[in-house]
Amino acid sequence: MEFFLLGLQQLGDLPVVLAMVFGAILGVIVGAIPGAGAAVTISILLPTTFGMEPLTGMTLLLGVYCGSAYGSAIPAIMINTPGSPVAVLTALEAKPFVDRGEARRAMSLAYSASFVGGVTAVLALMLLTLPLANVAKNFGSAEFAMLALAALVLVVVGHTGRRVEATAAMAFGLFLATIGIETAFSTQRYTFGQTSLLGGIPLVPLVIGLFAMSEALVQLTAKTVERPPVQLGGTFFQGFGEVFRYKVTLFGSSIFGIICGIMPGVGEFLAQQVNYVWARKLSPDGANFGKGAPEGIIVSEATNNSVPPAALIPMLALGIPGEELTAMMLAVFLVHNVVPGPDLFINRPEFVAGLYWTLLLMNFVIIGFLLVATGAIARAALMNKRFLGVAILTLSLIGTYASNYRFSDVGIAMVFALLGYVLRSHRWPLTPILLGVVMGPILEGRMRQALGGANGDLTIFVTRPISAVMVLALVALIVFSFRGWLKSLGGKPGWQSNDY
Repeated sequence: MEFFLLGLQQLGDLPVVLAMVFGAILGVIVGAIPGAGAAVTISILLPTTFGMEPLTGMTLLLGVYCGSAYGSAIPAIMINTPGSPVAVLTALEAKPFVDRGEARRAMSLAYSASFVGGVTAVLALMLLTLPLANVAKNFGSAEFAMLALAALVLVVVGHTGRRVEATAAMAFGLFLATIGIETAFSTQRYTFGQTSLLGGIPLVPLVIGLFAMSEALVQLTAKTVERPPVQLGGTFFQGFGEVFRYKVTLFGSSIFGIICGIMPGVGEFLAQQVNYVWARKLSPDGANFGKGAPEGIIVSEATNNSVPPAALIPMLALGIPGEELTAMMLAVFLVHNVVPGPDLFINRPEFVAGLYWTLLLMNFVIIGFLLVATGAIARAALMNKRFLGVAILTLSLIGTYASNYRFSDVGIAMVFALLGYVLRSHRWPLTPILLGVVMGPILEGRMRQALGGANGDLTIFVTRPISAVMVLALVALIVFSFRGWLKSLGGKPGWQSNDY
């Protein structure tokens, strides 16, 4: 109880409260603009958070992260255009509601399911993170090395239908992580005499170029289609009580999203797609899924909004980011010398408890803002793509230069912007590149420590019980995934991941 009271004290800090409110509102707005989204916005905001206190900076980014999950439902319902890939199923289920003149009902179903999913996930974060961190105190270098390897494998496995491309992208990210001065022997690797690369590829230019600037190029080259928003018909508050008629679907989807959020590499899209299939099979009303079933919207939005808070569990407890947004947030930790992992709860308990409360209250801020501003936000979804592209590109260039005041960073960002644009054009995933860059040093460092302590004996990873269990689980996962891939080659299609 003292731990949670310590977190409540952080809410007396005005910058934290302002960051929570501003981040949540901004997240809803950018989530409602197709092409903007959390990844682009967090990339642009990342340099600005380095001058803030750790809790303030993280609260701002988490507000964008969580708010965008709510906001993506608005264009999905209003103009049948998902604000992000995870709102595809919402758009599918909401169209019959709109055709029947029940757009407000669809909105309230989406909002209330999102709220329950988000709050449930935050409560899970509060309850599960500390016990997991206590378990992790028994981990040594071998266990953390296997955890890092597991995260990389799960990221590849999670890109069902794109695993070859995801593996190549991951390998490229791991290669980028080797650039710079190698710490064990202080030798230069792949710097080619460029002093700007001695410290490795800077993370901020890479993130901004790969995610924000490449998206700007996509928007600048995209065709603009004028789509007037639909009229908000129906009763707005009808869905807020209606979701609780489907308690099993509502809370089952939230719990499933939490489990998927904890697992690195799964992400909202895959969690949502798999959960939708099972919900349709298990529901007595499953035949109506895809035809305007309330349960369809509930599954989509509850799963979608329960993943982001749950994704913080492995990052806070183990220091292992599971997807691109938590990997970006890890940069805020590193800049402020706050090391996520088991020791975080001992060294900075006020920081962790403060995050818990801001995440919980954030859901109330978001739902309150949506109740009064849905109509205005819907108009933002009609923003011209070229104007959006110019805005993103301008802010990205400013943010890149402002991060270190070096023109070399701008050049690096441009290179990754072109790379990201080409990869997007060919539907290659970008997330494995970023996770390879972030996880590479962790994996290399822990492997060195483990092998150094064992005098180079590789059996260290199978002689320690916890590490051995992880190795066996990884082998089973790889074999199972490989068998599934062979079956898909025989004509059985798998889920196609749209994850960036």
